[in-house]
Amino acid sequence: MIANPVKTLIRNISLAKTEKDLRLVFMDGAGAIFHSHHWSISLRDGAGNLAQVDLKGLPDSFLDYYIQYGMEIDPLRAYVLAHHAPVHEQVLFTEARWKRSDLYLHGCGKQFDHEHAMTGAIVGSGQIIGLVNFARTRGTPAFDRQDLADLSAICAHLSVSLAMLRSQPKPFISDVFTKLTPREQQIAELVAQGLTNAEIGAQLWITQNTVKQSLKRIFCKLNVSARTELVAKLFR
Repeated sequence: MIANPVKTLIRNISLAKTEKDLRLVFMDGAGAIFHSHHWSISLRDGAGNLAQVDLKGLPDSFLDYYIQYGMEIDPLRAYVLAHHAPVHEQVLFTEARWKRSDLYLHGCGKQFDHEHAMTGAIVGSGQIIGLVNFARTRGTPAFDRQDLADLSAICAHLSVSLAMLRSQPKPFISDVFTKLTPREQQIAELVAQGLTNAEIGAQLWITQNTVKQSLKRIFCKLNVSARTELVAKLFR
């Protein structure tokens, strides 16, 4: 019997032990399910700040471009934020209107070859705590009702698994952690996960130089000179 890829992904999502595992499982399996050339997952922390972003098939420059030019004119994002339900462009537009939309012309469509787009929500406590995005390039069919049904199921399981992971007790964190700003705390936690400056920048949508300068301030506040000392001082 051939395995159902949607059920396989849902099962793997349910087995994830950490948020990082959850993101990796999604990124490894979701693209093929939806025959997408570009896809992503973004998660927000308890304070509503963007905490993690993973992308496939797109350059790092996409993040800055989308934030600057695409986010505020993205009707799919607006729909998902309003309705907490997945959507693709043909739910909102005729093909002709989509090709004339601001998102297609000036956001991501022409610039990054997003001929077709689909977005879904990860929810928690009645709020959007994450988004998943998919895009197909020119010469491919649009997303359809079955894609929306599959994405709805996947998003439901992502929401449940993320809620369970975030309800688990956290590793003991030293009192000196409170000396850091919320952004510095995010960076310190990613350092503890072994991420490089470039990877931290990509996760938090900030430049490598911003990460570097933030680490200098963290080292100064905590009187340490190396990442290993930082981790040892903050996390036990």
